[in-house]
Amino acid sequence: MNQSRSPRLLLDEMFSPVIAAALRDLGHDVSAVAEKPGLRAMTDEEVFAFAATREQWLLTENVKDFQPILQQARQAGMPAAGLQFTSSRAFPRSRKNPGPLIDAIHAWLSAGVPRPPISEDWLQQNR
Repeated sequence: MNQSRSPRLLLDEMFSPVIAAALRDLGHDVSAVAEKPGLRAMTDEEVFAFAATREQWLLTENVKDFQPILQQARQAGMPAAGLQFTSSRAFPRSRKNPGPLIDAIHAWLSAGVPRPPISEDWLQQNR
């Protein structure tokens, strides 16, 4: 992953494009699977590969599927997307109040991503 520029983030399909737009308004390079019809039709493996080839981190709640994909990519020596995990318990998905999730992602992106070899991280609530 290129550490010299602001991290790039792709939001998995469970996240609203409204979140990506709010983060772009804050100056971040963020896109959402739900914004792009071609991405919505992709498998998890294809979404992971898409993010990896673009040197993006992928924000997802889908730990059980994406952790094995990351491990397989590492073992094969393939490019790997960084995985930023969160949960609906920590950040309930709400169209009425996406603010806490947006604030936490903004803080994470602003602080900079973990340096290699770390390629996964958990989103923390702002305190």
